Amino acid sequence: MMTHNALAMMLDEMWVDYISMTPHAQKIVDLLAAKGETIINDHIALRTFNHPSVNINVLSKPFLELGYQRKGKYEFEEKQLDATHFEHEDKALPKIFISELRLESFSQSLQAKIDELIESVDKEVWANPKLSYSGRPWELSRQEYELLKEESEYCAWVAALGYRPNHFTIFVNALKNFSELSDLNQFLKEEGFSLNNSGGEIKGSKAVFLEQSSTLADSTEVRLSDDTLRIPSCYFEFAKRYVMENGELYQGFVAKSADKIFESTEGSQ
Repeated sequence: MMTHNALAMMLDEMWVDYISMTPHAQKIVDLLAAKGETIINDHIALRTFNHPSVNINVLSKPFLELGYQRKGKYEFEEKQLDATHFEHEDKALPKIFISELRLESFSQSLQAKIDELIESVDKEVWANPKLSYSGRPWELSRQEYELLKEESEYCAWVAALGYRPNHFTIFVNALKNFSELSDLNQFLKEEGFSLNNSGGEIKGSKAVFLEQSSTLADSTEVRLSDDTLRIPSCYFEFAKRYVMENGELYQGFVAKSADKIFESTEGSQ
């Protein structure tokens, strides 16, 4: 019971951090609640680097200690990312999806800068069980941010915003008023929310057992070492899952679809 309580507290604290960066997510939850919906979270996504101090193994440790298990692995060649998703035996709990940037795929200057940022942080920070929603642990200048962004938007996002949920996800199957993801998308657009159209408004299909859509990221002001900069922050995702041939609901992810979902932080609401 204590483990379950600790996990519930962690997930609640992650949500609080997330909506501080993504106020439109709370607005969407409130709109759906007003229609009588109960919101179930399908998954939470986290971003990091494949540096040994803070790679997927490091970021996933607190979740594994609280009952999560390692499941699917994914590769994103275009964006030079690898990812793993984790599931809890309690299926009411959200999956955790952690991606990491392949630093070795980028320039020596980018690798050196990320090494420098990570090495500037007290090692105790990486052992903090609240690491995944602890924010940015290092100093970063505007020029450094811009140089990183030239090579990888993902890299610049992590460098500027640090460790926090990149998105939460509504499990569309649990909604009563929206049997199709397209219906939910239309409702959100009518309410004034902007959706990610990269690769089409709906990524995936029934054929791959998963459909996904997402808002465009909110924007937030970030205090850098020498400037204040407004950049895209986090977004809200929506996932509809389908039953596989074996009669079970698909629980994994589709790399081709997720690749386009990542681009939700390249624009902002």
